[in-house]
Amino acid sequence: MAAYDKADLERRMAGAVESLKHDLGGLRTGRASTTLLEPVTVEVYGAHMPLNQVATVSAPEPRMLSVQVWDKSNVGPVEKAIRSAGLGLNPINDGQTLRLPIPDLTEERRKELAKLASKYAENARIAARNVRRDGMDSLKTDEKKGIYSEDERKRLEGEVQKLTDATIAEIDAAATAKEKEILGK
Repeated sequence: MAAYDKADLERRMAGAVESLKHDLGGLRTGRASTTLLEPVTVEVYGAHMPLNQVATVSAPEPRMLSVQVWDKSNVGPVEKAIRSAGLGLNPINDGQTLRLPIPDLTEERRKELAKLASKYAENARIAARNVRRDGMDSLKTDEKKGIYSEDERKRLEGEVQKLTDATIAEIDAAATAKEKEILGK
């Protein structure tokens, strides 16, 4: 059986694009949204956990997020994780509840968010290139096993490259659209 699986490569590249879109959805452009805190992970109980597994996140007002921490001993680590997430949010401790006022987007903050969007896009491009590398490696292995001829391997490598190029173009388009939205252009 061949190790090369085009459907698996397509699925993994589509996963890189979906992951990017999810990450970009968490970047705020004006209103409070619970998705803003989805990338935050908290170190509790000796492990890194997503914020939504240790607290309830809600948006009671258009410019305010509320984080209700379930275990009082986790309030400090949750507050620290939110501050260090690079989202520009400063939690206000109110017992087991953290209130996060959403500041106005200044030009400087917009540039920071655009930079973060670029970083997310670069990570997605790297993921797509890693999938391409895996596909190319499996094709070379299959050629050595005699499953594919050299011509067939080169043709399939061309397909993998076309898939990679299309995926990276989709990543670039999503990132450019989000940057324009953030910068208000």
